Amino acid sequence: MTEDIIKRNHVQIIGEGAKTIVFAHGFGCEQGMWQYITPAFERDYRLVLFDYVGAGHSDITAYDPIKYSQLEGYSQDVLDIIEALELEQVIFVGHSVSSMIGLLASIQKPAYFEKLIMIGPSPCYLNTEDGYYGGFDESDIHDLLEMMEMNFSGWASYMAPMAMEQSKDTKIVRELEHTFVSNDPRIARQFAEVTFFSDCRDLLPLSDVDTLILQCTHDSIVPREVGSFLNEYLKKSTLRVLDAKGHYPHISQPEKTIAALKEYLEQA
Repeated sequence: MTEDIIKRNHVQIIGEGAKTIVFAHGFGCEQGMWQYITPAFERDYRLVLFDYVGAGHSDITAYDPIKYSQLEGYSQDVLDIIEALELEQVIFVGHSVSSMIGLLASIQKPAYFEKLIMIGPSPCYLNTEDGYYGGFDESDIHDLLEMMEMNFSGWASYMAPMAMEQSKDTKIVRELEHTFVSNDPRIARQFAEVTFFSDCRDLLPLSDVDTLILQCTHDSIVPREVGSFLNEYLKKSTLRVLDAKGHYPHISQPEKTIAALKEYLEQA
């Protein structure tokens, strides 16, 4: 069973430390997204990297459209990995939607988690009638999903520079676009739908894990208001705003991201 989980999620372990950091990539990405910051933590921590089913080098035959029709399917995989490796009190670093996946896992099994670090998190991407501002109208998401269906490579070419907030000709934008395109279009489209229509706001008060909310000064995917909302409703949270643009500071501004993470971790 353990070997099946390790293969399913292409789990990789590096580093030498006693404490464990689990890095969880966001929608459309894979574990290689962490390459710019993991070297800074290898000496002091054991690092666990993995791919969600359908991403990177995961076992795509394990993809179940029913299981992964909700974020709980992904959070169960996180718990499976932690249990397979017999981990406790991990530091979970989640990018984007993985922040909420980690939150769900920590609510279910709080003893597994010492800290949550959320990079560019959002509990709800939609603007709602109750006045919550998530950044997207429902019609925006439907347009995005339609673009993914009609022209997947065109969607990747559009999304990468917008999310990174850099020119499409830069190296990191080209790498991100290549990563997007490498995904199975059918799986990516479902993951996008699950991500952008998820709403975890009601679950925030249930979290009892120390949490760092790491947000950029300007993020085209997650507006500043969302970070403040999370900080208000996550009772053990700290909000840190990076002087950076884009939704991927661990790629575009790795030095600033490393410094923020180390500062938070060294406070304990």
